[in-house]
Amino acid sequence: MRAATEGRRHTPKPSGKPDPTAHLSVEQVEALGRELDALRQEVVDSRGARDAAYIRKVITVQRSLEMGSRAVLLFSKFPPAWVLGTAGLSVAKILENMELGHNIMHGQWDWMRDPKIHSTAWEWDHASPSELWKHSHNELHHTFTNVLGRDNDLGYGIMRVDEDQEWKPAHIAQPLVNFVTACIFEYGIVAYDLDLMKHLDEGTTDDEEFRRNLRASLRKVGQQSAKDYLVHPLLSGPSFLHTLAANAVANLVRNLWTHSVIMCGHFPEGVETFATDSIEGETRGEWYLRQMIGSANIHGSKAMHVMTGNLSHQIEHHLFPDLPSNRYAEIAPRIRDICERYGLSYTTGALHEQVASAWKQVLRLSLPNGFTVRGSAAGALRRLGNRLRAPLAAVAG
Repeated sequence: MRAATEGRRHTPKPSGKPDPTAHLSVEQVEALGRELDALRQEVVDSRGARDAAYIRKVITVQRSLEMGSRAVLLFSKFPPAWVLGTAGLSVAKILENMELGHNIMHGQWDWMRDPKIHSTAWEWDHASPSELWKHSHNELHHTFTNVLGRDNDLGYGIMRVDEDQEWKPAHIAQPLVNFVTACIFEYGIVAYDLDLMKHLDEGTTDDEEFRRNLRASLRKVGQQSAKDYLVHPLLSGPSFLHTLAANAVANLVRNLWTHSVIMCGHFPEGVETFATDSIEGETRGEWYLRQMIGSANIHGSKAMHVMTGNLSHQIEHHLFPDLPSNRYAEIAPRIRDICERYGLSYTTGALHEQVASAWKQVLRLSLPNGFTVRGSAAGALRRLGNRLRAPLAAVAG
């Protein structure tokens, strides 16, 4: 489905990178929007008992796994108990953050009218307060997805993940920064949700709203730390240090996994970004278009999808962030078909491929545009040759 683009406004990016939607007309973009609206409504109308049973089953499994793992860790002084308890607790924390916390706070299950599984009531096992996270993630990131200068999720304000972002010498360190951030990801999210770097740069840390959010964040960090590094280890008695270490490892595993999944959904090669003023007057169809080509999927097993909170279907999630997560796999083939019919990319790959692709982007964009090690070495050799040529010529003469 290709046609002229008469009537469509295109905002070029500074890099001159071509617009991957240039072949679509106004009519086609709006037709795409209507098709996606109809698909969303179809899912909304069919929500029911099996969806409710799914989320309740996940909650039961997650809580049982967490309680069972913590019980095993009471005996974590013994190596087999430590390994089993740590592994179980790691999985429980991942499930709570990804398939439960993230998706419940998106309002995916509000239609059930269950106050225990509602976006306004859920507080997750995470250092960032839910209300603060919902503002930065649901309201800002999902509205301004991959818009340069508007979406703070684009590199989290500390990394350069697109050629159109200004390169600074500090970006050379971003591979190391990215690794450290992955290890302490939940605390990085706290700083991000607070917009800490902006307030420090602008000297506005005395702002009352910021100070209120900071107090709430410090309180939540304190609660999480006390639970994982004091209360549960104390309950283990002689196994105090072993249980403390198990909790630290479980949090590390959860952080590394979550960071990897999010990188795969937003940073791999093939994911598009958009000029700052490109969304002025944006229509519903254009918003859908931006979500489709500004996200990436991961393909794999059903277990892998559950462990990612079904964010392995990041494209479907960004199109319909409030639909039940268990429905993304069902509609994914239809979204891919729409992309193919409208000549749009549908970026996906295996987990290891997407992780490698995202890290490749982080490494490549830590250097100035066009910079390559091979090219720089060749340039240095040419400059050295030019310097030697004159003295050699003089000797030869």
